[in-house]
Amino acid sequence: MTPAPAHKIPARAWGIVVAGVGGTGVITIGQLLGMAAHLEGKGVVTQDSAGLAQKGGATWSHVQIADRQPDILTTRVSMAEADLLLGCDAIVAAQRESVSRLRAGRSRVALNSHVAPTAAFVHNGGWKSPGAQCQDLLGQSVGEQALSVLDAETIARGLIGDALFANLVLLGYAWQRGWVPVRRESLRRAIELNATAVEKNLAAFEWGRQAAHDGARVQALLAPAAQPVRFQPKPGLDELLRRRFELLTAYQDEAYAHRYQEAVRRVQQAEAACVPGKTALTEAVARHLYDLMAYKDEYEVARLYTDGRFECEVAERFEGDYRLHFHLAPPFRAERNARGELKKQPYGPWMLRLMRVLARGKFLRGTAFDPFGRSEERRTERALIGEYLELVDELLRTLTADNHALALQLAHLPGQIKGFGHVKARHLAAARERWSQLLALWCAQVPPSARP
Repeated sequence: MTPAPAHKIPARAWGIVVAGVGGTGVITIGQLLGMAAHLEGKGVVTQDSAGLAQKGGATWSHVQIADRQPDILTTRVSMAEADLLLGCDAIVAAQRESVSRLRAGRSRVALNSHVAPTAAFVHNGGWKSPGAQCQDLLGQSVGEQALSVLDAETIARGLIGDALFANLVLLGYAWQRGWVPVRRESLRRAIELNATAVEKNLAAFEWGRQAAHDGARVQALLAPAAQPVRFQPKPGLDELLRRRFELLTAYQDEAYAHRYQEAVRRVQQAEAACVPGKTALTEAVARHLYDLMAYKDEYEVARLYTDGRFECEVAERFEGDYRLHFHLAPPFRAERNARGELKKQPYGPWMLRLMRVLARGKFLRGTAFDPFGRSEERRTERALIGEYLELVDELLRTLTADNHALALQLAHLPGQIKGFGHVKARHLAAARERWSQLLALWCAQVPPSARP
């Protein structure tokens, strides 16, 4: 692979803006560029800035490189003065702080197409990735010919084993395109001097170059081995019930699973009698009753961590010397913030051994001897199961073809209850309000003579 010639730096400074998420190496890219320029005796100024959060928030690194230090007149890349935007995160790259530095005819953009979920994902269960809109905005700002999009995260994960090297992949890609005015040897030496995961960072840089030189070859390496395509029909209700019966048996026991199965069968019979050929109500109850009955308490979290699947997944993704750390908020010892919400604390690998013991205690769930069952959250979760079953019975008593659609809305209400802890409590409050509104509408439609 022949190295691409770097653009000749004009008398003015060459401006590079690195835009991404804090904690992923955005600042490091700026430092590597600065060190490479310094090794070549060029003038260089770097300045880093972060949004509200240095880790996990929007972060920028401004890098200016010139033949002579006096040619750099500002501490940051000025408005419409960027020659290159390294968009390590599409959402940050499309923010005003980034776009305002761009100018059509001058600026080029190397964009990582992977979009990390934002905090909106927590508050809005229907959140959709704005990646396409971000690409459109950047394309309008610099012109489609000056925008190059690369899935750097997939390359880093697939060819190096860790998405943390995605930013180095993007840097190598931009360098091979001739958009970074320092020599390859200088960047490699800067990576070596940084003395952090040197071999993998060098590999990431070179894979980025390869992606720019021969993208088809890189994609071929990432593609899984050819396998025959097998189309599987959507599982029927019987298969759905069988699978969830197994899951609830593993969660608690067979008696618990039978309670679920019998409730769903009652709905199935009533729906078939009122609206023959339709199963939407039965499927809704099958889904949401399972969600309520399989609430993630301490025993279930411990079981899921220790049933073997988690450890297999970790072993497949990581190699070498690594340590597991768990961020938990045990109700007996976790501190609370100013709003009274439990704060998570880190725990070391020994927590996995404790979880193996805790997982075997699931028979205590809901009994008088359950040490976790007295918390408000656990009492609420257990009560919700009974409330939902009572609602289902209420619907079945007066279910008709005319009110079937309203019954379906009521059956889907638990789907609004998302998250854990105080997040779940907030969603539950909103769901209860909607529950009351729909139930009042249901009662208004039921003739007095049909009421129990």
